[in-house]
Amino acid sequence: MKNILVPTDFSEQAEKALKVAAQLARRFGSDIYLLHMLELPLQLVDPVNGSSQNLPEAIFFMKLAHQRFSKLMAKPYLKGIKVHETVEFHRAFDGIMEISKEKKCDLIVMGSHGASGFKEMFIGSNTEKVVRHSQIPVLVIKKEIDTFKVKNFIFATDANEEHKHTLRKAIKFANTLEAKLHLLFVNTPNNFMTSEEANKRLQKYCGENQENCQLHIYNDISVEKGILNFAKKMDSQLIGISTHGRKGLAHFFNGSISEDLVNHANKPVVTFKI
Repeated sequence: MKNILVPTDFSEQAEKALKVAAQLARRFGSDIYLLHMLELPLQLVDPVNGSSQNLPEAIFFMKLAHQRFSKLMAKPYLKGIKVHETVEFHRAFDGIMEISKEKKCDLIVMGSHGASGFKEMFIGSNTEKVVRHSQIPVLVIKKEIDTFKVKNFIFATDANEEHKHTLRKAIKFANTLEAKLHLLFVNTPNNFMTSEEANKRLQKYCGENQENCQLHIYNDISVEKGILNFAKKMDSQLIGISTHGRKGLAHFFNGSISEDLVNHANKPVVTFKI
């Protein structure tokens, strides 16, 4: 894990994500790219097509961002970590995706609000687009985490063989964190199958990767509740899920996992693009 991208709007939630990113950077010797996108009107950033009298206003916003960066960089938890200050005039989503590719980042760490704020921030927003389209894992942090140490990592799956590549991503992520990977299949009344059937499906999905994860079948009234209840039972520190590029958080797996999972999960959530 060489490079970690942390988009920030200098909010409390963004700083919670930065604190976790700092712990990861310190552990793995990573660089942090701290990114702030200035979404200004075109006439403020284009003195050719816009009015030259608007240029001082654009410079003002840039200087303000640098001041905020300087204040953030003075935080004790960033001491000794190589942090690259990045301010760009972009639409936020475009800028995040461009910088993640340009800097060859291995992980994006983003903050979120609580349940209502998370929905507000993710659904129909730049952050939701990042989760949908990012080719690298996106780690979402909701609460203050003094020590980000993952012992039990739950990766929920529908065991669709077409999505085996996301399992490989989850295994790689678990190995990096030195975490025990628990592969979870939630059995529900609407899509019921016997334990034997579910176990065969999981084993077929895992294939040669069975030695890298522990298989679990959990019964509950919905997939979302099953994941949350199992995570609580296992005292997991991280939940992993896959997301389709086309429909984002509202359509995890085959449309069975809604944004309710992420809204109600107090634990960190990492997403992998299908």
